Amino acid sequence: MTDVIIHGDTVRHPELRHEVPLSLGDPFLYMEKDGRKHLVITDFEWPRIKDAGLDAELISPFTLGIDELYKTGKPFWELALELSLRGVRHVGVTKAVVPHTFPIQLADHLRANGIELTPDREFFVERRRGKNETELAGIRRAQRAAEAGMDAARDLLRRADQSNGTLTVEGQPLTSERIKEAILEAFMAHGCFADEFIVSHGAQSAIGHEMGSGAIAPGEPIVIDLWPRDGDTACFADMTRTFCVGEPPDELREYHQLVKESLDRSLEAVRAGESGKRVYEISCEPFHRAGYKTLLNKEEGEVIHDGYFHSLGHGVGLEVHEQPHLSRLEDSLRARDVVTLEPGLYRQGFGGCRLEDLVLVTDDGAENLTRYPYDLAP
Repeated sequence: MTDVIIHGDTVRHPELRHEVPLSLGDPFLYMEKDGRKHLVITDFEWPRIKDAGLDAELISPFTLGIDELYKTGKPFWELALELSLRGVRHVGVTKAVVPHTFPIQLADHLRANGIELTPDREFFVERRRGKNETELAGIRRAQRAAEAGMDAARDLLRRADQSNGTLTVEGQPLTSERIKEAILEAFMAHGCFADEFIVSHGAQSAIGHEMGSGAIAPGEPIVIDLWPRDGDTACFADMTRTFCVGEPPDELREYHQLVKESLDRSLEAVRAGESGKRVYEISCEPFHRAGYKTLLNKEEGEVIHDGYFHSLGHGVGLEVHEQPHLSRLEDSLRARDVVTLEPGLYRQGFGGCRLEDLVLVTDDGAENLTRYPYDLAP
């Protein structure tokens, strides 16, 4: 059985949050020896860990001689290195795999003291691919929060008055910033949070991950892409819708029709064992038929800024972008993967349209976790 060492906190390190399902903001040492979990962590976190039902040996820094180390007068980072080494020796780990993000200074210290470490990204990816029930519950909660946020945005768009090429709500200009405030309130009401998300409009909506800003005008595309994180499990959701207040331009109507067809055909193709590459190829077919550029029909080395210039989707879980990929790569889909399907069509200077659903891969298809209409009209 492979022994494991992880060092970090559970806020920024998904490999660790997968094993210790609590929000622990200070770094600690996690080890697995012969399948048994061991944590070197400050004693005041022990009650929370025990309440969570984690089956692990909890090792106090005091047991490892932290009082003695403090008397040396060395800086804390040196004490932390030595404490980790003592923890590894206490458990008896001599050879372990570590995440690719393992701290290099700690790795150097452990290796200099005879501990063999092997970074293995795929080892930890494999552990997190199939979502467990706790993670699925968190993803579903985050998705409901995303939909509530979209409702808050749509409510403002519906209430907007059109006058002289502007949109106002209750006499104030309707801006991306105002919509974002309403979305954040909805996230918080559902126990979720987000550092950032997209409310772009007009020409902004054709620029990659442009977050969006400023006053919104009638008749322009409004792309809202939300990826809230569940407060309990730290799991993400991800969804996108495109709106237009007033009469949509014919170009935007065509974009929306093709993107919806691409999304529908992609969803039909998703199932365990299917290639993510094949699903991506299927998503491109409506655009090829209509004469638009994608990453599949462009010239090698050509950079495209108009058309469908990104992949179809990605895995979602403790990271908002994780494996598998639905792209030109040969990733195979597996049961209990959670992935996005997000085709889009864009033209620089005009804007774009993107629709994104979050789906759970099953043996015979996919469960669409997104329950939201696709209409251009808010």
